[in-house]
Amino acid sequence: MDRLIFTATSAMDEYRLDRMNLTHELANVSTVGFKRAFEVANRPVRAEGDGFDTRFLPRAHTTSVVNMENGPRMLTGKPLDVAMDGKTVMPVRAENGEVAWTRRGDLALDPEGFLRTGEGNIVLDDSLSEIQLPVGSFIYEVTQTGRIMITDPQNLAEGSQEVAAMGIRDTTDIRMSRRPDGLFRPSDNTEDGFDFESGVGVASLTPGSLEGSNSNPVHTLVRFIDHARSFEMQTKMIKEMKENDASGAAMMRLS
Repeated sequence: MDRLIFTATSAMDEYRLDRMNLTHELANVSTVGFKRAFEVANRPVRAEGDGFDTRFLPRAHTTSVVNMENGPRMLTGKPLDVAMDGKTVMPVRAENGEVAWTRRGDLALDPEGFLRTGEGNIVLDDSLSEIQLPVGSFIYEVTQTGRIMITDPQNLAEGSQEVAAMGIRDTTDIRMSRRPDGLFRPSDNTEDGFDFESGVGVASLTPGSLEGSNSNPVHTLVRFIDHARSFEMQTKMIKEMKENDASGAAMMRLS
């Protein structure tokens, strides 16, 4: 009986990681370019000690691999907004100075002309150098290949000029993991400044639009309900075992 209660409480405890993951997904439903990660699954682990060898306990197994499934597209019409196609990612400078990768495409210029994401990270070019654009009344344009063009409205005859190129990469067949700051890094390459060779796909952008979160709020809420019901079931089982134990103790006293 004590072992059954221990098994039930262990299951309740292991569900905490999944609940944390669901809370994280639900909190980022409206975050631009958010990708699910930290998938949790329970796997059986053989219980050591007295008893039969068929006793197993659930243990939560987590992974930080990023799910690159595309989110919904939102048309904004802003010249610096970009949505990454397929499994494209964009390099940025993390707060600790390292090279990191993101799907967030709500870009804007700061007063010094550095191109930053909505979180404040500076966007990097093909050589992984920070992109700094001329500041003024220029007309900015981003192409599907990540090239940044500017046009001087005072001199339209010169046309557009390329001033930078985003260092976008394709991550097809490349595992990307989530960093503690929410950005991505290649799972199998922790050298070379977290850079990697582009995958077999084509890295491209859709200018004038943004990609929404690939976290489905309905699916997440349904999983929350399943967790609540499972918690109630485990609690009921512990309560019934306690009542059975009290009944058995009462019978022993009568005998």
